[in-house]
Amino acid sequence: MKELLELLVKSLVDDTDSVIIEESEQTIAGEPETLFRVNVAQSDMGKLIGRHGRTAKDIRILVRALAAREGNHVSIDIED
Repeated sequence: MKELLELLVKSLVDDTDSVIIEESEQTIAGEPETLFRVNVAQSDMGKLIGRHGRTAKDIRILVRALAAREGNHVSIDIED
């Protein structure tokens, strides 16, 4: 999942070297979940979030759907 998320994010931003994705495990309501924290350059934040948050929402939907197919739960935080 991390590789897919990294590919999606890097395809949207100009400064690909500044893309950092941290992965951690957490438990929510007794269910294990993988949390991805995405950091990009401040100048690329608008490209990643998109108009009214649509791009970020679509990335979350895609990654969650693919994770669900494998029986996993994921969450994505975009940090500024």
